[in-house]
This record gives sequence, C-alpha cells and structure tokens, in this order.
Amino acid sequence: LLLGILGAPALGNPGPLEDVVIDRYYIPKICLREAQMGDFIRYHYNGTFKDGKKFDSSYDRGATVAGVVGVGRLITGMDRGLQGMCVNERRHLIVPPHLGYGSIGVAGLIPPDATLYFDVVMLDIWNKNDKLQVTTVSKPERCNRTVENSDFVRYHYNGTLLDGTPFDSSYSKGSTYDTYVGTGWLIKGMDQGLLGMCAGEKRSIIIPPFLAYGEKGYGTVIPPQASLVFSVLLVDFHNPKDGVFLEHLEVPEPCRRRAVTGDFVRYHYNGTLMDGTLFDSSYSRNQTYNTYIGKGYIIPGMDQGLQGVCVGEQRRVVVPPHLAYGENGAGDKIPGSAVLIFDVHVIDFHNPADPVEIETVFRPEGCNVTTRDRDFVRYHYNCSLLDGTRLFSSHDYEKPQEVTLGANKVIEGLNSGLLDMCVGERRVLIIPPHLGHGESGARGVPGSAVLRFEVELISMEEGVPEGYLFIWHGEPPANLYEQMDLNKDGGIPADEFSTFIKTQVAEGKGRLMPSSDPEKVIADMFQNQDRNQDGKITPEELKLKSDEDQEKIHEEL
Repeated sequence: LLLGILGAPALGNPGPLEDVVIDRYYIPKICLREAQMGDFIRYHYNGTFKDGKKFDSSYDRGATVAGVVGVGRLITGMDRGLQGMCVNERRHLIVPPHLGYGSIGVAGLIPPDATLYFDVVMLDIWNKNDKLQVTTVSKPERCNRTVENSDFVRYHYNGTLLDGTPFDSSYSKGSTYDTYVGTGWLIKGMDQGLLGMCAGEKRSIIIPPFLAYGEKGYGTVIPPQASLVFSVLLVDFHNPKDGVFLEHLEVPEPCRRRAVTGDFVRYHYNGTLMDGTLFDSSYSRNQTYNTYIGKGYIIPGMDQGLQGVCVGEQRRVVVPPHLAYGENGAGDKIPGSAVLIFDVHVIDFHNPADPVEIETVFRPEGCNVTTRDRDFVRYHYNCSLLDGTRLFSSHDYEKPQEVTLGANKVIEGLNSGLLDMCVGERRVLIIPPHLGHGESGARGVPGSAVLRFEVELISMEEGVPEGYLFIWHGEPPANLYEQMDLNKDGGIPADEFSTFIKTQVAEGKGRLMPSSDPEKVIADMFQNQDRNQDGKITPEELKLKSDEDQEKIHEEL
C-alpha cells in the first residue's frame, strides 16, 4: 500500500491522500500498552519532505518531544498517527497537507500544501490516572517479615526508562543503595514500591513521572515527564527499633542449665547476610569460637542472642546493624548497615566458679569403705565432650586406669570426682576446664572444653600419707636394725632390706604405698636409707621418718 501511495512509474499517480498513512515497520514482541487519546507520550522523530530533505528533527535538538496525544495539541496527522503505538514501536507516517500545515505552511520551514514524512519511535506512555505497577519477579519461600514505613532497606537496582534506556545501577557502583522507606528520602514511587517486600525478593517497579521526577526530570539522564522502570533486589532491611530476633532451631531435652551473663561459651557458627552470603564460619577454621557472654567481648547482638542457650542447642540469631557493626560494617565482607544472621550450635559452656558436677549412676548397697586422698585406685572411664564427641576410654586398653589419688597424676576435676567412691560405684562427672585441661587444652582435648567422664571404680587400696612409702600398723620394733640385718654382718644390702619389708607386709605389720610396682617402691625406700649410696645401709644411716620431720602419727622407713 505504501509503495502505491508513494508512487511507482508503472502504476501512475493515484492522486492526493485523504488520510495519514501509517507504516508500522517495527513492533516490539511485547506491547503492554498502546497510546490512547489523552495519554501523555514522549517520542523521537525525524521530519522530511518527499525528496528526503529534512525540515525538523528531535534528535538534532537532543531532546525528546513530550505532549498529550489526541487532544489537538499536535497537527492532526501526528495526533492520528501516534495513537495505538507501543513503547519502542517505530512508524513511518505520511501526513497529507490538509492534516499537516495546509495551504499556509510554516514560513521559512514548510511550504504550503506540503506532504510531510515522519519517522517516529515511541519512548514513553503514561496517563494521569496511572498507578504504580509492581510485579513480583521472584520471592523466597520463607518470609517472616516484610518492609514497612520507617524501615531501613539495602537493595540493588537497575534503573531504566520505559524504552529500556539505562540511567543508573547500584551494581555498577559495587554497593547497595541504603535508605529509609516512607520518610521522604526516596521518590514517591520507590517509597511505595518497596513496601511489603521480603529480603531476597525481586520486583519490577514501573513508576509514572508524577511519582518520580515529574516535569523537571533529573540531570541529563532522566528526561522530563519520564516513566521509570526499576528492577529491584532487596538485600536486607531492619528497623532502628529492632532488637535481636531468635529462632530456636533445635533445643535438646532435657536442658538442665541455660547460659547466663558471665558464662564462658564454646560454639560453632555460620555467619551470613540476609541474602545468604556467607561472611564467616567457625567450621571453616575447624575450631569453635570461645568467649564470655554478657561481658562486651562480642557484638551486643550476640551477647544478647546467646543468653539462655542450652548445651547442644542450635539457634538462629538475627542481629540488626545497630547491635552489630553499624553503618561502617567490618572489613570487606560485612557491608555498612548490614543485618547479620548467625546459625549457632552450642558445644558447651561453663562458669569460672563451677565445681565438678557429680551424678551417681549406681552405688552398691552396704558400702562402708570409700576412697580418700592417697588411696591407690583402679577404674574404668569413658571421656567425651558435652556434644558427645568421644575423646578417650580405658576400655581401649587391656586393663583399667591406675592412679594414686591426690598425687597430681590426673586432672583436678577427675581426682575430686573419684573421691568418696565405693568399689563398684558408677558416676558421671562434668568437669569444667579450670578443673580440667584449661584454656590450652591437651592432646585431643580442645582449649576451654568441658569434659564428661563416665567412671566405674574397679578396686582400691588404702594409701599412705603424702611423702611416705611405707607405714607401720603399730609401733616399729625397738631393735629394728638388728632384725633387718638378717645375716648379722653389720650391713644391710638391698636384698636383705627387700626381704625384711616384704615379710612385714605379709605379716600385716605394715603396708607399702599402693602401686602397680611394689619392687620399685621398696627400691626407692632402700635408696632413701642408703644415704652414701654405697649399696648397704649402716646403723647410722637407718632413720625413721619421725626422726627427720617429727611426724608422730605414722612412722616410715
């Protein structure tokens, strides 16, 4: 049709046009809206005569044309030719003289009775009755809270004009846009468009000019009367009045004790931003985070969030920025004004004033004799952390563990837990680190770890006072040296000494310090008495311990 109207030599001249001729030579695949009478539009155009000579161009002026279509503010041909256009649609319009500037023309620019040719691209369409258009592109399955007025939001965005021309992007700046909602810091359309969003939600927000920058536009990037399209990803948000939010993911039963201010807590954690970005993890270091709570050693939100935890509890702690790292953030992983989420697993906790916790699982009836300091005991044990991690067990060896109580051979808490036990008794001991392996830990034992021991007393032997290797059950012989000198040669060698001591023990007249190696105890006794180390004891060398330290309760060789 257009070719016929423009005229081809073989077809002849059909005569003057009666109406505007429209050639829709580009129509976008998606057309959400067509320009209607009374709509406000923005467009670019080139205007030429039939011979191609240009008489006007919005491109040459560097500014789009804006106005209302279909109400007589444009020449009739343009009013008709622009109606029904989509954003980004391109049209060729042929406007006959009577629908253009008629027989008068425009002095110096358009001659009388000129047919006008326009190449038009539609850039924007809106109406004063338009509302904000919000489309949810994606939304997380879990959404505990949505944006409200006075909330502080952090979001990424791409901003374009309605025709797709980009004018701004937070991504290009490498940081989120951070601001309050509903307090006038944003254009009205964004204030409205962000309401009701979840963290992690993506939205497309189309804002008409009267809810954006209106007649003035903004700088050189946003023309006057421009509709704006924002593709928004809400990274996080909070309210300045927010406290710490707790979510109890798993609470063990029973929970015998809950952490309070002053307790020392060992816990694992994953720290993420609200969009799921991991900024720190104790698991990656294969080491718990250990600290006092309620003392200011950690951010205030965690100081509060760890109050009341149980051993073994898994808890989510959501910390607003004013209880975390504030407007400045921390390092290159925690942005300013970021909400932090800590998924915490409490391994154990204790208080520096805690004693050993003793639970008697089984105690034999008729138990009259119990363990005391200096007794020699044999016992089985299983040792673990409070989270159940197995550390050591005497059952892994051929025989029970042996120790003299009070001889500083085991950790203080275990020594205390083995006192006042009967043979056959079973106990569970909870030992805080200051009575265990302390802040440094030990091989296989983490620093500051609370230990759990399951112990069973297998046997016990009555001990001797500290510093003694042998004690008499009664008074020692008056002529001790003569009885000990078995061959009466005036000297007591090691074999005579050993034979004598073993005879006293066998006859119940005295007892050795309990040990898994009695021969070594007797050898130590002999070495103590052989003062000049010549291999025999003389009358001058043999002395009772009471002669040396005035101890009158027990006498020892």
